[in-house]
Amino acid sequence: MKLIRHLKYILFGLLGFLQSCGNNTKLGKGADGDSLFVYKQWHTVTLSFEGPETSETAADNPFLNYRLDVVFKHNEKQYTIRGFYAADGNAAETSADKGNIWNVRFTPDRKGEWSYSATMYHKDSIALKDDFQNAEPIEIPNAEGWFTVTDSDKKGVDFRANGRLQVANGFYKFQDSEKYWLKGGANSPENLLAYIDFDDTYRLKKESREGEANATGEIHSYSEHLKDWQTGDPKWKNGKGKSLIGALNYLASKGMNSNYFLTMNILGDGNDVWPYNSPEDFTRFDVSKLEQWEIVFQHMQSKGILLHMVLQETENETMLDNGDTGPLRQLYFRELIARFGHHLALQWNLGEENGPAEWSPIGQNDSQRKAMAKFLKETDPYNHPVLLHTHSHDPLRSDILDDIIGYKYVDGLSLQQDQRTQTAEVIERWKIKAKEKGHDWLITMDEIGMWHTAVLPDDQDPGHETIRSYVLWGTLLSGGAGVEWYFGAKHPHNDLSSEDWRQRNQLWEMTNHAKTLVGDQLPYWKMNPEHSLINSKEAYCLRETGKVYAVYLPEVNVSTINLSSVQGDFSVQWFDPLNGGSLQIGTIETVKGGGVRKLGRPRVKEMNTGMQDWVCLLRKIDK
Repeated sequence: MKLIRHLKYILFGLLGFLQSCGNNTKLGKGADGDSLFVYKQWHTVTLSFEGPETSETAADNPFLNYRLDVVFKHNEKQYTIRGFYAADGNAAETSADKGNIWNVRFTPDRKGEWSYSATMYHKDSIALKDDFQNAEPIEIPNAEGWFTVTDSDKKGVDFRANGRLQVANGFYKFQDSEKYWLKGGANSPENLLAYIDFDDTYRLKKESREGEANATGEIHSYSEHLKDWQTGDPKWKNGKGKSLIGALNYLASKGMNSNYFLTMNILGDGNDVWPYNSPEDFTRFDVSKLEQWEIVFQHMQSKGILLHMVLQETENETMLDNGDTGPLRQLYFRELIARFGHHLALQWNLGEENGPAEWSPIGQNDSQRKAMAKFLKETDPYNHPVLLHTHSHDPLRSDILDDIIGYKYVDGLSLQQDQRTQTAEVIERWKIKAKEKGHDWLITMDEIGMWHTAVLPDDQDPGHETIRSYVLWGTLLSGGAGVEWYFGAKHPHNDLSSEDWRQRNQLWEMTNHAKTLVGDQLPYWKMNPEHSLINSKEAYCLRETGKVYAVYLPEVNVSTINLSSVQGDFSVQWFDPLNGGSLQIGTIETVKGGGVRKLGRPRVKEMNTGMQDWVCLLRKIDK
């Protein structure tokens, strides 16, 4: 009997291998000599179970009336992971909407031996309840098993080489590590998933309001990025998906590591993204579409791109349960968590421009907003960051934030700001307010205004000077944890219609220059802004007092820094924020603490000091 039992687990493990993507599973040996399957730390384990034969449209709703839970145990940790209906188990390729396969995805964070135990129940609305009384147990084959987890074989930006991103002290940080992470990426197009190669994806008719982008015409094809797809990259259904995969390859090649996108915009600006089998039935999901999303999400993670999942828009935030976290919203959140929560770099955004506004007066209230955040935090087994996307200015923005600041289930802000000159001040103000409440906020600058133009293509705004100075460096040197770039609404290549990220090639390059310098050269999570140390009102200074100072100078004239409160010698180096490159020695190589000191300037031939901004780094010289 023991031999039969082990053979059963081996056969089940083989099925899991066939269903898994990129896990490099192989047979191994456990401590007692029993046969096991071997996975790698931070790589997703996908297990498949045979359950009841059903369909997306069955009268007995498989998304609502069945529940699969799998308990994964390690001697140091335990997770309970929700499973999901997977149709025939290969729906991304077959577009199946029926079958008897139920999957669970789990990403192990510990090396060593793991066990799993699966249970399945049937009862009306059991997907929403923790009460199993009077529920019908469903017997499923191979409900128990074991596997071993070893070191990851990934390197570089691939999140499987680094682990799960969480929030610590108001910044991104890898779990069980002292390694921090800084964000730089794309906020547009927000309807990224309105893509022609995803099953049953199309645009519903809707008249655009004055304050939004024009969403007429076809949904996205990203044809300009087909050339960026590479042999060996994922695709589905005989070559579909290549152009979107290529677009993400391009972004990654420019050093970008984050992408903002809506998972539901019914009634919203694009009106072309939803996870449902039908945009009119919020209790049933489109299995094949979501499996195709998963292929793209897996590729993004391998390229080091964070999934910035925006769960709703201001226009539809009361569409589910009138804004409450009732059965429809809970089902939506649970389905996203079950299918995509295993990803290592993912953040939940409570909703774009969340809360009432003059153009959308019916919005969620304070208690509804808090209920959403609490549900996500308590339901997501991986504790992914939960952020709130803000309105663009005060008092509309502060009326909402003053109530939720300090709330333990919200990790920070996905900031929108209309006036770019105010970026640094707004970030610093809300960081201070959060700290005073005893709950540090992670704040990222994700949507810069004005709404109609925002970040223009390179040929319309060469150098992106105000974006570079006020927003990019203003954010990073004021305590911000990163940036994403919004494309505006009223010009070609806008927030809904943009098809070609190369239109802003220079934008990505200068963002990567800043992200690399701050991320690689500075302990920014230990530093605080103190712009008044510099003798220019438009300069920015981030410092760890007495140790390191990063200074952004919009113009290098007779620039000084106040080091009166510190002692010792400091090295002086310069960085070109427009063109990047290595650190340079300037006309002054060292300065002493104890007073106001001139910084000098970089040694650049024929430099016009009024035309070029620079970043100056000062580091304490250890003796």
